[in-house]
Amino acid sequence: MVFEKVTLNGNYVRLEPLTLKHKEGLSKAIADGQLWKLFFTFIPNLDEVDDYIFNAKIQHDAGDGLTFAIIDQATNQVAGSTRFAKASIKDGRVAIGYTFLGKSFQRTKINTEAKLLMLKHAFEELDLNRVEFATDYLNTTSRNALLRLGAKQEGIIRNHMIMPDGRVRDTVMFSIIKNEWLGVQQHLKFKIANKVNTTLVNKKLEMSPS
Repeated sequence: MVFEKVTLNGNYVRLEPLTLKHKEGLSKAIADGQLWKLFFTFIPNLDEVDDYIFNAKIQHDAGDGLTFAIIDQATNQVAGSTRFAKASIKDGRVAIGYTFLGKSFQRTKINTEAKLLMLKHAFEELDLNRVEFATDYLNTTSRNALLRLGAKQEGIIRNHMIMPDGRVRDTVMFSIIKNEWLGVQQHLKFKIANKVNTTLVNKKLEMSPS
Protein backbone atom coordinates (compact mmCIF):
# COMPACT_ATOMS: atom_id res chain seq x y z
CA MET A 1 0.00 0.00 0.00
CA VAL A 2 1.26 3.48 -0.87
CA PHE A 3 0.26 6.17 1.63
CA GLU A 4 -2.14 8.66 0.13
CA LYS A 5 -0.62 12.13 0.00
CA VAL A 6 -2.85 14.00 2.41
CA THR A 7 -2.50 17.35 4.13
CA LEU A 8 -3.30 17.29 7.84
CA ASN A 9 -4.63 20.57 9.24
CA GLY A 10 -4.70 21.67 12.85
CA ASN A 11 -5.27 24.98 14.60
CA TYR A 12 -1.57 25.76 14.92
CA VAL A 13 0.19 23.47 12.47
CA ARG A 14 -0.31 22.11 8.97
CA LEU A 15 1.41 18.96 7.72
CA GLU A 16 1.98 18.98 3.96
CA PRO A 17 3.55 16.11 1.98
CA LEU A 18 7.19 17.15 1.55
CA THR A 19 8.18 18.31 -1.95
CA LEU A 20 10.87 20.49 -3.51
CA LYS A 21 8.67 23.55 -2.96
CA HIS A 22 9.53 23.23 0.74
CA LYS A 23 13.30 23.17 0.16
CA GLU A 24 14.02 26.81 1.04
CA GLY A 25 11.85 26.75 4.15
CA LEU A 26 13.21 23.40 5.27
CA SER A 27 16.78 24.65 4.83
CA LYS A 28 16.00 27.69 6.99
CA ALA A 29 14.53 25.44 9.70
CA ILE A 30 17.63 23.23 9.66
CA ALA A 31 19.91 26.29 9.82
CA ASP A 32 17.90 27.61 12.79
CA GLY A 33 19.98 26.04 15.53
CA GLN A 34 22.38 24.22 13.15
CA LEU A 35 20.40 21.03 13.61
CA TRP A 36 22.76 18.88 11.54
CA LYS A 37 25.28 19.09 14.40
CA LEU A 38 23.05 16.95 16.65
CA PHE A 39 24.98 13.68 16.82
CA PHE A 40 22.09 11.53 18.03
CA THR A 41 19.68 11.98 15.13
CA PHE A 42 19.47 12.01 11.34
CA ILE A 43 19.11 15.59 10.09
CA PRO A 44 20.58 16.54 6.72
CA ASN A 45 23.28 19.14 6.20
CA LEU A 46 22.20 22.13 4.17
CA ASP A 47 23.85 20.69 1.06
CA GLU A 48 21.92 17.42 1.52
CA VAL A 49 18.36 18.81 1.53
CA ASP A 50 17.74 17.89 -2.12
CA ASP A 51 18.75 14.27 -1.41
CA TYR A 52 16.58 14.24 1.73
CA ILE A 53 13.50 15.29 -0.25
CA PHE A 54 14.31 12.87 -3.09
CA ASN A 55 14.77 9.95 -0.67
CA ALA A 56 11.47 10.82 1.01
CA LYS A 57 9.76 10.43 -2.38
CA ILE A 58 11.47 7.07 -2.98
CA GLN A 59 10.33 5.77 0.40
CA HIS A 60 6.78 6.95 -0.24
CA ASP A 61 6.70 5.27 -3.65
CA ALA A 62 7.92 2.05 -2.03
CA GLY A 63 5.05 2.11 0.48
CA ASP A 64 7.30 2.80 3.47
CA GLY A 65 5.38 5.85 4.61
CA LEU A 66 4.96 9.59 4.00
CA THR A 67 7.17 12.55 4.87
CA PHE A 68 5.64 15.89 5.84
CA ALA A 69 6.81 19.47 5.99
CA ILE A 70 5.65 20.94 9.30
CA ILE A 71 4.10 24.36 8.61
CA ASP A 72 3.40 26.93 11.32
CA GLN A 73 -0.15 28.09 10.60
CA ALA A 74 0.44 31.54 12.14
CA THR A 75 3.41 32.48 9.94
CA ASN A 76 3.16 29.94 7.09
CA GLN A 77 6.82 29.14 7.74
CA VAL A 78 8.31 25.66 7.46
CA ALA A 79 9.09 24.72 11.05
CA GLY A 80 10.64 21.32 10.30
CA SER A 81 9.73 17.85 9.11
CA THR A 82 8.29 14.57 10.36
CA ARG A 83 7.49 11.21 8.80
CA PHE A 84 5.32 8.12 8.80
CA ALA A 85 7.85 5.32 8.24
CA LYS A 86 8.46 1.57 8.41
CA ALA A 87 4.81 0.92 7.62
CA SER A 88 3.33 -2.56 7.70
CA ILE A 89 -0.29 -2.11 6.75
CA LYS A 90 -1.03 -5.85 6.89
CA ASP A 91 0.16 -5.85 10.51
CA GLY A 92 -1.62 -2.59 11.29
CA ARG A 93 1.41 -0.61 12.36
CA VAL A 94 3.52 2.39 11.39
CA ALA A 95 6.33 4.40 12.96
CA ILE A 96 6.45 8.15 13.47
CA GLY A 97 9.96 9.52 13.32
CA TYR A 98 12.62 11.59 11.58
CA THR A 99 11.08 14.56 13.37
CA PHE A 100 12.96 17.82 13.72
CA LEU A 101 12.05 21.44 14.34
CA GLY A 102 14.01 24.66 13.95
CA LYS A 103 15.18 26.03 17.27
CA SER A 104 12.63 28.87 17.16
CA PHE A 105 9.78 26.35 17.04
CA GLN A 106 11.02 24.00 19.74
CA ARG A 107 9.22 23.87 23.09
CA THR A 108 6.03 25.18 21.50
CA LYS A 109 2.67 23.59 20.70
CA ILE A 110 3.88 22.82 17.15
CA ASN A 111 5.31 19.36 17.85
CA THR A 112 2.45 18.36 20.16
CA GLU A 113 -0.24 19.19 17.61
CA ALA A 114 1.77 17.58 14.78
CA LYS A 115 1.86 14.34 16.75
CA LEU A 116 -1.86 14.66 17.52
CA LEU A 117 -2.69 15.03 13.81
CA MET A 118 -0.51 12.07 12.81
CA LEU A 119 -1.83 9.79 15.53
CA LYS A 120 -5.41 10.70 14.65
CA HIS A 121 -4.72 9.89 10.99
CA ALA A 122 -3.06 6.59 11.89
CA PHE A 123 -5.73 5.34 14.26
CA GLU A 124 -8.91 6.87 12.81
CA GLU A 125 -8.28 7.18 9.07
CA LEU A 126 -5.87 4.29 8.44
CA ASP A 127 -7.40 2.16 11.23
CA LEU A 128 -3.99 0.95 12.44
CA ASN A 129 -3.40 -0.89 15.70
CA ARG A 130 0.00 0.41 16.69
CA VAL A 131 2.22 3.47 16.26
CA GLU A 132 5.91 3.07 17.08
CA PHE A 133 8.61 5.58 17.99
CA ALA A 134 12.34 4.90 18.13
CA THR A 135 15.02 7.20 19.49
CA ASP A 136 18.69 7.17 20.41
CA TYR A 137 19.33 6.11 24.01
CA LEU A 138 21.50 9.23 24.39
CA ASN A 139 18.71 11.53 23.17
CA THR A 140 17.16 12.16 26.57
CA THR A 141 15.19 15.15 25.25
CA SER A 142 13.37 12.96 22.72
CA ARG A 143 12.83 10.16 25.22
CA ASN A 144 11.26 12.51 27.76
CA ALA A 145 9.15 14.17 25.05
CA LEU A 146 7.73 10.79 23.98
CA LEU A 147 6.80 9.95 27.55
CA ARG A 148 5.08 13.34 27.88
CA LEU A 149 3.08 12.56 24.73
CA GLY A 150 1.71 9.45 26.40
CA ALA A 151 3.82 6.82 24.63
CA LYS A 152 5.05 3.87 26.66
CA GLN A 153 8.64 2.69 26.66
CA GLU A 154 8.89 -0.94 25.59
CA GLY A 155 12.60 -1.64 25.76
CA ILE A 156 16.11 -0.92 24.59
CA ILE A 157 17.57 -2.54 21.48
CA ARG A 158 21.30 -2.65 22.13
CA ASN A 159 23.83 -2.10 19.32
CA HIS A 160 20.89 -1.44 17.05
CA MET A 161 22.50 0.68 14.32
CA ILE A 162 25.66 2.46 13.29
CA MET A 163 25.45 6.25 13.21
CA PRO A 164 27.10 8.40 10.52
CA ASP A 165 30.03 9.15 12.86
CA GLY A 166 30.63 5.43 13.42
CA ARG A 167 29.10 5.23 16.90
CA VAL A 168 27.08 2.09 17.57
CA ARG A 169 23.71 3.27 18.81
CA ASP A 170 21.36 1.74 21.36
CA THR A 171 17.74 2.45 20.37
CA VAL A 172 14.85 2.97 22.80
CA MET A 173 11.47 1.78 21.53
CA PHE A 174 8.16 3.40 22.47
CA SER A 175 4.61 2.81 21.27
CA ILE A 176 0.99 3.88 21.48
CA ILE A 177 -1.62 1.22 20.72
CA LYS A 178 -5.17 1.61 19.49
CA ASN A 179 -7.00 1.06 22.76
CA GLU A 180 -4.88 3.82 24.35
CA TRP A 181 -5.69 6.36 21.65
CA LEU A 182 -8.75 7.97 23.24
CA GLY A 183 -6.87 8.74 26.45
CA VAL A 184 -3.77 9.92 24.59
CA GLN A 185 -5.93 12.17 22.40
CA GLN A 186 -7.55 13.80 25.43
CA HIS A 187 -4.11 14.23 27.02
CA LEU A 188 -2.61 15.90 23.95
CA LYS A 189 -5.55 18.26 23.48
CA PHE A 190 -5.25 19.29 27.13
CA LYS A 191 -1.50 19.88 26.73
CA ILE A 192 -2.05 22.07 23.67
CA ALA A 193 -4.79 24.12 25.34
CA ASN A 194 -2.72 24.52 28.50
CA LYS A 195 0.35 25.58 26.51
CA VAL A 196 -1.71 28.15 24.60
CA ASN A 197 -3.16 29.55 27.83
CA THR A 198 0.31 29.73 29.41
CA THR A 199 1.65 31.58 26.37
CA LEU A 200 -1.18 34.12 26.52
CA VAL A 201 -0.57 34.74 30.23
CA ASN A 202 3.15 35.25 29.66
CA LYS A 203 2.49 37.72 26.84
CA LYS A 204 0.11 39.71 29.04
CA LEU A 205 2.75 39.81 31.80
CA GLU A 206 5.36 41.04 29.31
CA MET A 207 3.03 43.83 28.17
CA SER A 208 2.06 44.91 31.70
CA PRO A 209 3.83 48.07 32.99
CA SER A 210 6.46 47.35 35.62
